Amino acid sequence: MNMSENQKVILYKTASIAQFPDDFQTRYHTHIYCQSGSVKFVFNGLKYHCKKGEFIFWLAGLEVSDLSFSANFKATLLLVDSDLLTKNLPSATVSIDSYIHSKENPILHPDKKDKDKILKNFQLLFDKSQETNHRFYEEALKLQMQLFLLEMWHIFEDELDRRKRSLQSGTLYERFLQLVQEHCMKEREVRFYSDKLNITPKYLNYICKVNTRITASEWIQRYAKERIIILLQNKNLNISEIADEMDFSSRSFFTRYVKKLLGVTPKEFRERM
Repeated sequence: MNMSENQKVILYKTASIAQFPDDFQTRYHTHIYCQSGSVKFVFNGLKYHCKKGEFIFWLAGLEVSDLSFSANFKATLLLVDSDLLTKNLPSATVSIDSYIHSKENPILHPDKKDKDKILKNFQLLFDKSQETNHRFYEEALKLQMQLFLLEMWHIFEDELDRRKRSLQSGTLYERFLQLVQEHCMKEREVRFYSDKLNITPKYLNYICKVNTRITASEWIQRYAKERIIILLQNKNLNISEIADEMDFSSRSFFTRYVKKLLGVTPKEFRERM
């Protein structure tokens, strides 16, 4: 399906891949609310099956393949221009975990109240994008985009809380990853996590290697890297504020850490965006 170059927000009912825009994976962040039937897909190399009443979120640029739909599949599809979303992230760093959760867990399982809220949010954002004659169109759309994100992150946080509770009785490895998700913004030493699990750093590394062949330190760096990228993409935050948010003792120490992870300084990363 070919869409207008100027369309920043697209909302419609869909029943097959033929009704998706040709460039939806690269240009748009995709939101799908499945109203009947089901859809199967491969996301980041893993297979997923979304059913009636569930919600899918795919960030632009992430690989989605092998899409297949049941005969009775029907859904409400919302596509949001990548730049519109990423340039208007609210400066709410507390919601970064919900953003990461949505990136790593593409299917949401909302209750009835949240389902209604999701569809209402879809419509509000779309309606605001259509008010092109509004005297303050750009400012109004920006604020609506931020409100949309805060509402969606609120729902993702509920899902994240449920997932945390289900993992409390999980394996040491699962509990370690959950701890890293919760604390890597400020805690980047293996010792912190091994103490939380009442095991030695050496044994924690052994557990990680047995499960994934990746060390505990590498897992911590991976999660920290994800968060740093998201924070740097939010230009409402200056680099010193991000360094403070992540408990670095100085901006220069933060700069060295970022260069080690990303290969460029925070300033260089922003210049390349």
